[in-house]
Amino acid sequence: MKELLFGAAYYDEYMPYDRLQQDVAMMKKAGINTVRIAESTWSTCEPQEGVFDFSHVERVMDAMEEAGINVIIGTPTYAIPTWMVKSYPDVMAETVKGRGIYGARQIMDITHPVYRFYAERVIRKLMECTAHRKCVIGFQVDNETKYYGTAGKNVQEKFVKYLRRKFNNDLDAMNHEFGLDYWSNRINAWEDFPDVRGTINGSLGAEFEKFQRTLVDEFLSWQADIVNEYRREDQFITHNFDFEWRGYSYGVQPDVNHYHAAKALTIAGADIYHPTQDDLTGAEIAFGGDMTRSLKRDNYLVLETEAQGYPGWTPYKGQLRLQGYSHLASGSNSVMYWHWHSIHNSFETYWKGLLSHDMQENAPYREACIMGKEFSEIGSHLVNLKKKNDVAILVSNEALTALKWFGIEATAAGDNGIGYNDVVRWLYDALFKMNIECDFVWPESDNLDQYKAIFVPALYAAPEELLEKLKQYTANGGTLVATFKTAFANENVKVSHEMQPHILSNCFGISHQQFTFPKNTGLSGSIINGTAKGADEKAEAKIFMELLMPQEAEVLASYDHYNWKEYAAITKNHYGKGIAIYIGCMTDDNTLKAVLTDALNSAEVEIPEYSWPVIVRKGTNDLGKYVRYILNYSAEEQNVVYHGADGTELFSEESVQDGENITVLPWNLKIVEEA
Repeated sequence: MKELLFGAAYYDEYMPYDRLQQDVAMMKKAGINTVRIAESTWSTCEPQEGVFDFSHVERVMDAMEEAGINVIIGTPTYAIPTWMVKSYPDVMAETVKGRGIYGARQIMDITHPVYRFYAERVIRKLMECTAHRKCVIGFQVDNETKYYGTAGKNVQEKFVKYLRRKFNNDLDAMNHEFGLDYWSNRINAWEDFPDVRGTINGSLGAEFEKFQRTLVDEFLSWQADIVNEYRREDQFITHNFDFEWRGYSYGVQPDVNHYHAAKALTIAGADIYHPTQDDLTGAEIAFGGDMTRSLKRDNYLVLETEAQGYPGWTPYKGQLRLQGYSHLASGSNSVMYWHWHSIHNSFETYWKGLLSHDMQENAPYREACIMGKEFSEIGSHLVNLKKKNDVAILVSNEALTALKWFGIEATAAGDNGIGYNDVVRWLYDALFKMNIECDFVWPESDNLDQYKAIFVPALYAAPEELLEKLKQYTANGGTLVATFKTAFANENVKVSHEMQPHILSNCFGISHQQFTFPKNTGLSGSIINGTAKGADEKAEAKIFMELLMPQEAEVLASYDHYNWKEYAAITKNHYGKGIAIYIGCMTDDNTLKAVLTDALNSAEVEIPEYSWPVIVRKGTNDLGKYVRYILNYSAEEQNVVYHGADGTELFSEESVQDGENITVLPWNLKIVEEA
């Protein structure tokens, strides 16, 4: 990409009055160079079956082209028009709750042939209208796609075919591997295959969810193939992946395997939302960015992020700018807001855009103007930031799904409590606060040996090939750190009948047979010394604990409890040329930091002297120069000693020398480019 993209989603269709020229003028003043259009308004583009009206799209393209503003075209397929449901009601997704009722977006069966017919037609009509336009730089296929729980007859028929291929048409093999003899769930003829929505079998249920995720892969690939027939070589194809939602972007998306789905794209994209005001930590921005950058090991696009949003997201002075640069610091080549203006009706009325409901200049807009000016001046030093990280976190959709079926805090009374993503974020956030930049890897990744250390959160279900790969990685000299709930079950969620952790027992030098919930259970041992903040504060086990029995491993921490004192909680083992550390329980933050410090030291990964709220993100720019973002996520002024080759602070153009003290104002940043 030649320049940073700075912009917003823009919907002429939603405007209360004609203000296109006024909006263009305000965009130009703000330095906005890109808008994203068309994705949400299928019913406007095709008001009746076979009747097309792209006038809104065309007039926006005309205006943007005249103004020199780029346009990204979104295919309008994630929200279906009323006429389709009226004529073909079975295009609505049939889920565990039955067939849906029209109203919300993302309520259709993405595999349904009728839906596909009309979706393909509107995509082609839109491409004919837009692909040749000079202003159009790329296409976004669909929007935050998931499988929407679709599990109707046609989906289940596809699933049975999928299983027949997986097990080579061998029902006995499937029954054995999934344990379907239990509660008389055995299937003795493919024709008898039951509705999977009612299954109580975690193996079958998890496999169905895995299959449902493949529907997303196929759907996005199908759309990309259509777009590829029309797009120019200089136009990209992207998609705005989102994350597990907890009122903001939190963790690995349960309903999409991003790593697989991204193969259809020329550039990965993401929607990243996060807490703000006093809750702005930068962690969610970094997490979403690191994950999206890792999909194709390349720069990515932030296609949606918040300008204001709900009342709790109204940014403090300086935060909009800090947030924007935080995305760039992770390797994004864009900052784009949802959306330009705040709409006046319907579901997202108070998901405020850059402009408020009066659509006049306001504080966020004025801050965007500052960013736009800066991007035009120094953007060439920031675009295409490349990273080479020593540390990776391995994530797995299969492990996530399995731990949904067999929860970490499950009891006889039911299944609730923390999930897979809580463990992922427990590790990630700790590394983030220590200023350790991470990539993400997936079970299929083939680049493990490039990392000095790999962290493995709660890899509950995994194929033997992956476990062997991790074992070999350690033997070859890597540092492997895994948490509780790792290597319990295979890829079919079948718990190992051998010593746990399965295959990795020798690697970690431990085994375990029992696990429980800690009650009044402290931690003691060499790793604990000096970690407590105060005399009255003890290191402790939290949430879940495995009773580790060391074999060759060194015990870093044991359970400080009269009944569990014979068991280890955290261990370290030398295996081959490498180091394997196992964290058998959730811990307090101080203990986790001590363990991570030990692991990083073992891996010879440099640990910066500064920590959150000062976050330093770095990489090499298009000019071949090393760039450091020094970000202050606090309301207090921060003083940081600069360590690196002499360079220039890009905003002030002042020289910076190694060892020099740098002052970063509240909710602000510095960017230093080495000479």
